[in-house]
Amino acid sequence: MTTTLTQSGSDGERPARSTMKDVAQLAGVSVKTVSRVVNGEPGASAVVRERVLRAAERLDYRHNLGASTLRRKDARSGIVGALLQDVGNSFSAGLLRALEDTLRPSGLSVLAASLDEEPERERDIVSDLVARRADGLVLMPASHRHEYLLSERRAGLPLVFVDRRPHGVDCDSVTIDNHLGADLATAHLIAGGHRRIAMLSDLHEIETAQERIAGYRAALDKAHLRFDPELLVHSVRSEDEAARVIAGLLGTADPPTAFVTGRNIITIGAVRALRAADVSRTVALVGFDDFPLADLIEPALTVIRQDVRRIGTEVGRILLDRLAGDSSPPQHVVLEPTLVRRGSGEIPPPA
Repeated sequence: MTTTLTQSGSDGERPARSTMKDVAQLAGVSVKTVSRVVNGEPGASAVVRERVLRAAERLDYRHNLGASTLRRKDARSGIVGALLQDVGNSFSAGLLRALEDTLRPSGLSVLAASLDEEPERERDIVSDLVARRADGLVLMPASHRHEYLLSERRAGLPLVFVDRRPHGVDCDSVTIDNHLGADLATAHLIAGGHRRIAMLSDLHEIETAQERIAGYRAALDKAHLRFDPELLVHSVRSEDEAARVIAGLLGTADPPTAFVTGRNIITIGAVRALRAADVSRTVALVGFDDFPLADLIEPALTVIRQDVRRIGTEVGRILLDRLAGDSSPPQHVVLEPTLVRRGSGEIPPPA
């Protein structure tokens, strides 16, 4: 019943995957009946269904979902694409887990990819997922304009932007108030007596980075503190770069007494630099984004926390509603971050 294929360059043979025809022959039913059973369609009795499933198990049959999707125009692939900046980052990893936990009970799997701030890579992966008939897309875009998604939006493909808002196409989105978060961080340091507060930020072209810089400057303005452009460093992209920037600022004639870091990777670099300079207990630090073990650092890290689990859950909820037929206007959910005091942000300036 099972055919064999000879591997090129090998004297051995390996069994090919079992087919519906193999299952039908073993179960004593038609191929159409097997198709009904594996696709969960009505039309087969409980006895016949059990016989087919036993035959499929005995033959190690694996249903080709992609082929079924091509044959049935109304079928879903069961896949949601999640295009994030870096799936290795703790923020993205936490978001993916929450998204998966929300979608999995409905039979949906998440296929994730990293964009690395590359707009062309974003378009290529979106095109690939659309060609594979993904049921929906979650997008943390690298591109700044998103008109290229208009045709998919018109076709009814559920699109949910996360962390960054859509521009040029009106889609659902889940973001946090980045301006508020940076304002909270800076104001907290000001309330602790600091006047020389530096900020390290991500690429200036990124919308979230712009909002966090604006929040930092707003807090300075409210406290009537002069903005010093030498204390704002943007386009910091790695831990090593962050550490070099921190070391350079600490070596100036009038060094900052506190730092706000605009991303968890930058924060990790800052922690290492402060420790290397032996000032981790005398220079204050507030990081944007929480991450694992941040509470075990000495001193424990004060952070602006995004509720990553809630973000992922909200994205999943919206997707499920759209897949269930919700055609209401796009939702733009904005969540508030919170200040978590642990010690590093409560260090006072030198007397």
